[in-house]
Amino acid sequence: MYRRYAFACAYLACYLVTEAVYVLLNPSAQAALTAWASTNVTNVEHEPTGSMVLSAFVEPGYFVVWPVLIALALFGANRALGNVRTALICVAGQVIGTVVSEGIVAYRVDAGQLPVADRYLVDVGPSYVVVSAIVIAVVCGTWLARAAAALDFAVLVFGGHIFSGLGHLDVSAVGHLTALVTAAAGVTLVLTRGRPVPAAAGGTAGAAPPGGSLAPAKNSITATPER
Repeated sequence: MYRRYAFACAYLACYLVTEAVYVLLNPSAQAALTAWASTNVTNVEHEPTGSMVLSAFVEPGYFVVWPVLIALALFGANRALGNVRTALICVAGQVIGTVVSEGIVAYRVDAGQLPVADRYLVDVGPSYVVVSAIVIAVVCGTWLARAAAALDFAVLVFGGHIFSGLGHLDVSAVGHLTALVTAAAGVTLVLTRGRPVPAAAGGTAGAAPPGGSLAPAKNSITATPER
């Protein structure tokens, strides 16, 4: 089970450990950790790797809710596409969602549309990863995984208001929409590459070539979830 759901288990475990450490810190240390982990414009420009990684595991507040939301999305996604593909799509959602949303903030600050203080916004949490996993589970998962992902998405939309302020290019709303679109593109790419190669024009499906035996085409691809 742990090998099959390695990515989901590892991500959830890292999140729980990080949150346990966060709770044990004093308020000033918590603020310092959050500021360092935040994927705001300043941190992305000067320390992108550390903030990109740590921000996905830091979420002040809602310590009971987020592990449940993570589990509902990631385990269904992990079962559907395997460890590597699920990890790549979730990481892409986190990175691209951050770059696009914070890139818009940087542009608007430079253009004088936003105050300079917006370069230091607090932008942390696992929601970009969770949204990406929800897309995987809804498109590729079992009926149970799809139901869990749909519940997850409803909680994030109606309870977390993840798309609130999209019309005003709010950084969180733009980031979530970008993560969703990125994950959809990643899933589409995986499914497209997993389709069998069509038979050559004029050929007959299942027919053996003259003088040869019937064998699988060398370039045929079978979509098999990773274990």
